[in-house]
Amino acid sequence: MSIPLSLYVHIPWCVRKCPYCDFNSHAVRDELPEATYIDTVLADLRHEARWAQGREIQSIFIGGGTPSLFSAQSIAKLLDSANRIVPFASDIEITMEANPGTFEQDKFAGFLAAGVNRLSIGVQSFNTHHLKALGRIHSGQEAERAIAAAHQLGFKRLNIDLMHGLPDQTPQQALADLEQGLALGPDHLSWYQLTIEPNTEFYQRPPQIPEDDALWEIQQQGQARIHAAGFTQYEVSAYAKAPTARARHNLNYWEFGDYIGIGAGAHGKVTDLSTHEIHRRWKQRSPKAYMTHIDPLGGSRILAPDELPFEFMMNALRLIDGVPTERFHERTGQPIEVMAAVLQQAREKGLLHPHRLQATPQGQLFLNDLLGLFLDE
Repeated sequence: MSIPLSLYVHIPWCVRKCPYCDFNSHAVRDELPEATYIDTVLADLRHEARWAQGREIQSIFIGGGTPSLFSAQSIAKLLDSANRIVPFASDIEITMEANPGTFEQDKFAGFLAAGVNRLSIGVQSFNTHHLKALGRIHSGQEAERAIAAAHQLGFKRLNIDLMHGLPDQTPQQALADLEQGLALGPDHLSWYQLTIEPNTEFYQRPPQIPEDDALWEIQQQGQARIHAAGFTQYEVSAYAKAPTARARHNLNYWEFGDYIGIGAGAHGKVTDLSTHEIHRRWKQRSPKAYMTHIDPLGGSRILAPDELPFEFMMNALRLIDGVPTERFHERTGQPIEVMAAVLQQAREKGLLHPHRLQATPQGQLFLNDLLGLFLDE
């Protein structure tokens, strides 16, 4: 079984909790416990290192929260020490999330020197009214300056996060955001519709979001504009200028690779390569509990064989090109025959490609219905 291994590092603090955010993030109230947290994360990785089973780490994603609140020195210590615990591949991709409101040129030069080679900037919108509605602390001008500075500093790989379907947003405003983002020259774009998630402020007090007709217009015109700018859609909400610009870390998730999760509330999925058992593991959500427990593990469980078709397809079918049929056995240890009946049913409905694990154009439009077939399985 050849299964790539990635590492996810969660840094849970941010300046302000956004009303749409359901991630494990906490507004900063006092001084950040950077040194203690980095030491805890590294101890956590030492606990998890046995799951590497001789594999190198192919990609790292440092997310949050707002990881760019931490100093470049802390990120350098994290990466240097992690590389000694579980060796990195020579061509490793290291992505860090950053918000324009926390962008400091000296600090970001330090992140680049520490080994971060891909930056993901959470812009969401350039429109002052919409940024305020989303609870963001930056302005459109700050976002432009941050992206320009990232280019100047030498970040060759740059993702911009943009949302649409925002409170009171017109199709013209959504497309204006997109035009502005494309003009800033990223090689990767994450463009997705605002969703109202449970356990968020927006869920408790829902804002007025555009009607379905407006959302469809935004989606159709936006995708046409992105494609005209030279980007190819390779996942539900991910667009890349070239195959080499695709997010390798996220591709590993979608292709059902393994990943170790460290940090408060982080989740991981790892395979015992000797038994083919797939383990879901998660960490203490509270940063305080995470840093004070002897073992930061919050819990773990082994996926049952009958869960694997849905778990696998829920990820793989997000990819526009899907995955080869043999990938299911490679990543789960199960024969493809275990879901032969549901594959035939999906193909008869015109939702699944006849020779790959890939949604047809109709299947992409009705992706939830397609996935529901595997859940029932």
